[in-house]
Amino acid sequence: MPIASSEMLIPQDSLPTVRVALEPAQSVQHSLSLLARAEEASGFDEWVYRTHTAMTPDERDMNQLVMVGFYYATQPRAGYASFPAYLEHLATVSPIYVRNKVLDAYLRWTPGEKPTYDEILADVNSFLAFLKRGFSDHFIPEIERRAYTYLIDPPALQQLVVGHLRAMWYKHLAVEWERVRPMLQKAVRAFDGVDLSRMDRAAAAEYVVGRPLVNKEGSWCTDLEETQQLIFVPSAHIGPYTAKMKGDHQTWILFGARQPQDAGEAAPELTRAELLVRLGALADDTRLNILKLVADRGESRSQEIMDLLDLSQSGASRHLQQLSAAGFLSERRCNGAKCYHLNGERVDDTLAALGAYLARAETTVARVANPH
Repeated sequence: MPIASSEMLIPQDSLPTVRVALEPAQSVQHSLSLLARAEEASGFDEWVYRTHTAMTPDERDMNQLVMVGFYYATQPRAGYASFPAYLEHLATVSPIYVRNKVLDAYLRWTPGEKPTYDEILADVNSFLAFLKRGFSDHFIPEIERRAYTYLIDPPALQQLVVGHLRAMWYKHLAVEWERVRPMLQKAVRAFDGVDLSRMDRAAAAEYVVGRPLVNKEGSWCTDLEETQQLIFVPSAHIGPYTAKMKGDHQTWILFGARQPQDAGEAAPELTRAELLVRLGALADDTRLNILKLVADRGESRSQEIMDLLDLSQSGASRHLQQLSAAGFLSERRCNGAKCYHLNGERVDDTLAALGAYLARAETTVARVANPH
């Protein structure tokens, strides 16, 4: 059903410059991108892995192409009232605009003199050489070769992207969005009483996300300070991680749905969601061994952890990323390597949060059993 234009865009100018908002287009698009990473990362919400398993091989292949090869074409650059409203927008804009969203994003990462669109797309080898300039070896040539055939045919690219997003929405995400939306709305309301615009941007980020962003994502500092609108978006699927999206005048930070410690009214489902993320990081033998090793030895290099626990580089990286994102390990650069030390305060906070959650649950049960 066509969507009225008044439902398409959410006006931003009159809103606070720093805020927490639902932003369904950004939230759903990012959940689709998580499905493309299900085999390489741990710690996402169980829905991601369950849905990835339920997808057909052709769906997984197409989602990999669209959400990796055309990630920036799928990314909303404004706020929309719903994900279908964003799809309506994406289906009606110029195909050249869809293509250029991809190329312009890549150009931002390219050092030195910027090539023209025609130079980038002269042939497939020119395109791959351009990607290598900007991303070194951090891209998948097989996917990008396929992506190239659509980048030189923008109408086909637009049809592919819109068709895939629409099919994934109706088959896998529409029902899930309705399930998680009430919890995400509670996460937004939990921050309603706080004027985040009065805070330093880094302090606002730490207050909302629950950990400092600048220590781990140092490259984000400039974006936090320079963007006109900084919008934090709670996610039901991202686990302990954070993600960033950039629009024309906005930057969105996606974070695991939670509430601040000083929230006036506790929302048990948000407390439970945050606890599940933290406890999920501990519910693995290898990750517990890593924590025990770092606790016993003190600060340890990633290579030392790999050697002592006989871990592959990819396996160690996956586990260390989850433990760091969950806050149990603190990470820093030391002589060109990554070093990790145990965050004992985070361990204590998690145990205290679990105890408080169980105590509230016990009180609730007692109140229901003895209403008078």
